[in-house]
Amino acid sequence: MTSAPTVVRPEPPARPASRLPSLTGLRWIAALLVFGYHVGTMRIVAEPDYQAVIDRLFTLGLSGVEFFFILSGFVLVWSARDGDRRRDFWRRRLAKIYPNHLLMWAVVLLTGVWVFADPVNPRAAVENLLLLQAWDPTPGYFYSVNSVSWSLSCELFFYLCLPFALPLVRRARPGVLWAVVVAVPLLIVALWPGQRLVPQESTWWFTQVFPVVRSLEFWMGVAAAELLRRGRWRGPGLTAASVIFAVTWVAASQWIRAELWAALLAAAYLLVIAAAADADVRGARTPWRSRPMVWLGEVSFAFYLVHVFVMVTVLRLADRLGVGLPGWQGPLAVVGFLLVNLGLAALLHRWVEMPLTRRLGPPRRPRPPALSGGTVPAAPPGRPGPATTAAPTPERPREYVTAPERR
Repeated sequence: MTSAPTVVRPEPPARPASRLPSLTGLRWIAALLVFGYHVGTMRIVAEPDYQAVIDRLFTLGLSGVEFFFILSGFVLVWSARDGDRRRDFWRRRLAKIYPNHLLMWAVVLLTGVWVFADPVNPRAAVENLLLLQAWDPTPGYFYSVNSVSWSLSCELFFYLCLPFALPLVRRARPGVLWAVVVAVPLLIVALWPGQRLVPQESTWWFTQVFPVVRSLEFWMGVAAAELLRRGRWRGPGLTAASVIFAVTWVAASQWIRAELWAALLAAAYLLVIAAAADADVRGARTPWRSRPMVWLGEVSFAFYLVHVFVMVTVLRLADRLGVGLPGWQGPLAVVGFLLVNLGLAALLHRWVEMPLTRRLGPPRRPRPPALSGGTVPAAPPGRPGPATTAAPTPERPREYVTAPERR
């Protein structure tokens, strides 16, 4: 009696998990939203008509941090290698975010002391240095020193949690992952009445800064990435997702109550992120994967860290902070700030972020050898074979996301 023939399935095309250039480009859009929001809140433009345009365009710009958090969870899960050691993951993430953070922490403190004679609050300075400030609800502490680094404090918490959660995510049923995707916007809406559980002076911190609350967006990205990784994601294509996002943005800024903004935008951002990643997997061209957009995305982390410091410093020196610049000086200053920040970000990325990420990160581990002949063995009875489940473990990715990940 002859043995049963070996079932040979063609190996599925390798997913380019280490190459998601569209998501890199989208990081720049998120950074630009945050930049526009701060331009508006700092009142750089004094002319009311020009300021009205900025307000109309960037009222929801703070949600760019939400974009970063969702994107961070998505890319970290998409690029994770099974069997990666926790300490290697943590070391890699710290090597990515901490050099830029440490340099900007020192620059902001020294500038405040030497140029403006600002007093130094030791507790706030230490919390900021160790990226613990987002856990402190005391007004003024979570936005201390380099104010934007609060989002790195949140990201550090996400990084600590992910290696423990990832095995559960890999084993979770698709229905559970979809439940996470659907539940997160509902939980974000529930935060509005939930604010009453904390003292009134801490409501902003609770909804906008507290790492446990902000992790909802991160886990939403985690669940969506695992669904796409298994081929179970069901969402619109990139064009439709982009239209949905644009409509959501306009509707939220014009007609929808503020307590619904974050939930609606979280869903819209996720659709765009998943659609862009799927387009990259299929090798489709997208407007976000051009060389300029990828480069802008790569420097977006450094841009995010420097932009508020640069604008505040210049405005304080000019004695125009909160006052704005008259006439066309305001819009020209905004363009100038954009270009200066971009130039500084390029230097920071080239001479600090890239070399220290390589030097301080763990050594690269070799990719496991592929099966010869492009085939995979038959699966045991009752269990799906590798060709019908998740994609093969990808090669080590380039580091595309930080924290903004990130705000």
